[in-house]
Amino acid sequence: MDADLSTAAAPSPGFTALPGRALVRIAGPDWRDFLQGLLTQDVESLAPGDLRFGALLTPQGKLLFDLFIVGADDGVLIDVAADRRDALIQRLTLYRLRAKVEIAADPRGVSAFWGEAPQGEDWRADPRLPALGWRGYGQAAPAGARDLGEAGYDAHRLALGVPDPDQDAPPETTYPIEANFDLLAGVDFKKGCFVGQETTSRMKRRGAIKTRMLPLRFAGAPPAFGAEVLAGTLRAGEVRSGADGRVMALLRLDRIAGAELTVDGRPATVEWPGYIARDEG
Repeated sequence: MDADLSTAAAPSPGFTALPGRALVRIAGPDWRDFLQGLLTQDVESLAPGDLRFGALLTPQGKLLFDLFIVGADDGVLIDVAADRRDALIQRLTLYRLRAKVEIAADPRGVSAFWGEAPQGEDWRADPRLPALGWRGYGQAAPAGARDLGEAGYDAHRLALGVPDPDQDAPPETTYPIEANFDLLAGVDFKKGCFVGQETTSRMKRRGAIKTRMLPLRFAGAPPAFGAEVLAGTLRAGEVRSGADGRVMALLRLDRIAGAELTVDGRPATVEWPGYIARDEG
């Protein structure tokens, strides 16, 4: 069973601080060359004020850190999961070798706003989907905005069918294309080499993607992380994160087309985001 998210109503304006995200500042004369060879996203053309989505992968091509890359006057800010910031700093330090770069935690907070465009030049449009809204760094809430908390933001994101790799893809378990990075501007396939590029490019060239993260609708509380999604008696995937009534799931595309799905014995419906073609796989 499936439904379509492409005609979802415009979201009500909302704001939230995102304490689950934190910043790393990278500066120094070699910062562009240093990051260009590591990240899935192009930084050579990154200008101050630009915001891009990307990742640092394992050499085998699996997600290690999901990142937002923020152009600054003298370097870049990296927006990463707060509980993974120290691990990112450690990993980047190992890669640094003789590169003239400075890597340090930045104390500013991360926030999100969605709905009407916020006032203020420091709000940056989310590069994944316009409907996701804007991200702010050290920004106060826009005047009149309702603080809906991180749960409100997660509900907004899930309603658009956008995974949160930090919640949905534990480190070194998931390929970026499975988490829809190729459809959410998270990989620049023209930029040249980066860590994990060979596997990522090969998956893209083959064209037929076997598994993707898609939202599931069902009745009641969310199943446990890792709960099986069944198409009849066949395993069709597994649940990742979510809330009452909707979760993100990693699903086999060849087994969900036209199938009656269940999870924990409950009927479940795939909701197809507008940014994903239904004929994949």
